[in-house]
Amino acid sequence: MKIGELAKRSGLAASRIRFYEASGLISAQRQANGYREYTEQTLQTLGIIICSQQAGFSLEEIRNLLPDPEAQSWRHDELLASLRRKVAEIEAMQQRLAQSKAHLLAIIDGVESKPEGMACSANAERVLASLQDEPAAALRRTR
Repeated sequence: MKIGELAKRSGLAASRIRFYEASGLISAQRQANGYREYTEQTLQTLGIIICSQQAGFSLEEIRNLLPDPEAQSWRHDELLASLRRKVAEIEAMQQRLAQSKAHLLAIIDGVESKPEGMACSANAERVLASLQDEPAAALRRTR
């Protein structure tokens, strides 16, 4: 199939497909007229690339996930190790995000629990002071 059809079927812009080709993630056969010709396998590979990028894999990581073009086979052990590493990275990110969310919710609570009659500027100072005390309190809790 030509690049226009591949773009239509994959939902990607032709420029994105050319970028992946220039990056060595996919390949095309050049016809006598200079047009690129792609196989059905290229469409499947683009699906893997898009899914991997959405999961947070870099292009280099994706390159290592794709089948070895020479042997036309998957690198099973490398693939599993990469996928497990990415899962661990996602779990660590989820933990950091949960901590950030809790921190932001505490700030919101501090702002919303402004004592009656307190000026906004005084409340801001109160909330900031509690935030500065928080790291010290966290250290005390871990001891």
